[in-house]
Amino acid sequence: MNTLQELAHPGPRAADRYAALPCRAQPVTLRLAAGLPFDQAVVQGFAAAGFTAGYLRLPPARFARLTYVIPAPAPDDGRAAWYSKPHVLMDAAASEAGLHLGSNAGAPFLHCHGLWRTPGGDLRMGHLLAPDSVLREDVIATGWGLSGAALDVAPDPETGFDLFAPAAATGGEAGAGAPALLCTMRPNEDPHSLLPQIARGMAPLRIEGIGSLVHTRFASGTLDSYATEVLLRTSCVAGDSATLNAASVGFDGTPMTGVLRPHANRICITAELLLIEAEA
Repeated sequence: MNTLQELAHPGPRAADRYAALPCRAQPVTLRLAAGLPFDQAVVQGFAAAGFTAGYLRLPPARFARLTYVIPAPAPDDGRAAWYSKPHVLMDAAASEAGLHLGSNAGAPFLHCHGLWRTPGGDLRMGHLLAPDSVLREDVIATGWGLSGAALDVAPDPETGFDLFAPAAATGGEAGAGAPALLCTMRPNEDPHSLLPQIARGMAPLRIEGIGSLVHTRFASGTLDSYATEVLLRTSCVAGDSATLNAASVGFDGTPMTGVLRPHANRICITAELLLIEAEA
C-alpha cells in the first residue's frame, strides 16, 4: 500500500488539523474498585483525588467481565471505518491499557484502548466498553489529573463520529502539576510531522494517549488493516522529532507492538494525546 494512503471521510475537511490546549498535569495514584462498572470505578478514583478529567495507565489487572470491540470495515454510510460486534471475556487478565477521562453532554465519559489475554492465554487488543466491564479485584493505577483543559465529546462533521476534543475546564488545584498540552489530531495527518509543531518552543515532552491509524507501520512490520486502533507506550517529542512506541490492533484482533516508522503513518479517525513536560 502507498505510505501516503488517505481515507475518504463523509464530511468537509476541517481547516485546523489539530487542536491543543495548555493545561497542568498532576501525577495521581488511584484505587479502582472491583465490582463496579469500570467507568464508574475510574470516575470515583479520579474524584477521590480531586479531578474530573485525566489520563490513566492501567497496570496488569483481573477482570470478572471484559467487553471490547475492535476495528471493522466501513459501514455503508460514508464513514471510513466502524467497530466489530462486542467480544466478551469472562475472567480475563488485562496486560495494560490507557484511558482518557473527559465528559459527554455534561456526564463523565472515558475512552480506553488496551491489551488483554483470553482465559486460554491468547493476547488480544481493542477498545474497552467500560460500562460493560467489571474488575475482579481492586487495582492501583497511576496517571495524571488535569486542570485547565479536559476532553469533551462533540459531533465531528468531517468523520461523522462523535469525538473527544480539548476544551477549557476547571477542576483540580489550579497551578498544580507539570505544564502540559491536551491535544487531538485530524484524519490523514502525519503524527511525526504534527507533534513537533504542537510542541514547538517547549521542553521535551512525554506523550501519553490513544488513537487510530491507517494501517500501522512499525519500524519492522505492518498491520494489514486500513483502520487500526493504537495505544501509545513510552513515547516523546523533542525538537523536530517524535519517537512513538505503540501497540496496535486491526481487523483480526491480534496486536502488534513496536516503534512506529517515522512519517509512514496517517491518522485514521483521531488521536487523543496528553503531552507532559518530560521531567514529570
